[in-house]
Amino acid sequence: MKKVFAMFLSAVTAAALLAGCAGGGTSSTTASADTQSAAASTTTESAAASTGETTAERATVNVAYMPDYASLSGLVSAINLGYFDEEGIDVNLTEFADGPTIINAMESGSIDVGYIGQGAHKLCIQGRADIFALAHVSNGDAIIGSKSKGTDTLEGLKGKVVAYAPGTSSEDILELGLQKAGLTMDDIQPMSMDATNLVSAMISGSVDACAAWVPNTNQILKQMGDDAVQLCDNKMFTDQTVSLSSWICMPSYVEENRDVLVRFTRALYKGFDYRANHDNDDTVAGWVADQIKGDKDTQLEQVNVADWTTSDFINNDMDTVKQYYQTQQDAIVAAGDAEAAPLEDYILFDVMEEACKDIDEAAAEAGE
Repeated sequence: MKKVFAMFLSAVTAAALLAGCAGGGTSSTTASADTQSAAASTTTESAAASTGETTAERATVNVAYMPDYASLSGLVSAINLGYFDEEGIDVNLTEFADGPTIINAMESGSIDVGYIGQGAHKLCIQGRADIFALAHVSNGDAIIGSKSKGTDTLEGLKGKVVAYAPGTSSEDILELGLQKAGLTMDDIQPMSMDATNLVSAMISGSVDACAAWVPNTNQILKQMGDDAVQLCDNKMFTDQTVSLSSWICMPSYVEENRDVLVRFTRALYKGFDYRANHDNDDTVAGWVADQIKGDKDTQLEQVNVADWTTSDFINNDMDTVKQYYQTQQDAIVAAGDAEAAPLEDYILFDVMEEACKDIDEAAAEAGE
């Protein structure tokens, strides 16, 4: 893993061999043509003029995202407000089911940057990807039980069939919940499946409980009604770990495209800043719904599932950002999922800081 909190999308037509949770992207769109703000031919020059910099060469970035508000909200804000276009960046978007699958696609060369949730961070600590932006601190993971199945307490999971998505934040929250109840994975009947199948399995009663993330948890709770019981979420374990989501790339990508990555990060954080203002919730939810061809009200239900990172937070609270990642690593190492490593080995704090400093200086010059 290499570097911290918050970023954006774009990705090529993902390899067909990746499917579902263990497979690849399910849909691909070119955001620059239909979604980014109009002035495609002039915004790069105007942005350069405003900062006194030489016009940068236009670049295309292949971006991986997940079909939910947390992954997309800052990204689509940056696209629709023209921030990527201002940086001379065209984004190709590809949808994936989870972080480990996104990392697999990066390693195959089809994806340049992508979004991951808590579970996939262990792969960054192991050296498989670098973190270049902290997206947010999440409270979007939960274990859901069923009164009729006798899984209305964490202790009631013993001996029961529990669905989860391996290698993701689903597995992390499940292990934390079991530990709180004095149980382990050996005490339950774990059933591995991808996020989509997990939802249908829980709603149909094929499993006794599940560990999932928003918006899947919201869908399950809504469909099951009074029979569903949320047994725990991320906030229950803040004394042990912090659930982070980040934007990542391959180490080789930053070595060869550092300037592009800084420009991408700068645009992404501008989108984060817009997303963090709850006056914009309705607009942002509409953009997310358009991208995933979903319902806006479902997106609006997710606007408070995280503490959304901003450029101001990166500029003024980097010590807190680093502590987040250290706390996360300590928990992952304690669980035996990775060996301890210096944060700077896999987190590109310098990229975050440079991008957000530029935003702050530009705002100051504009008198904002």
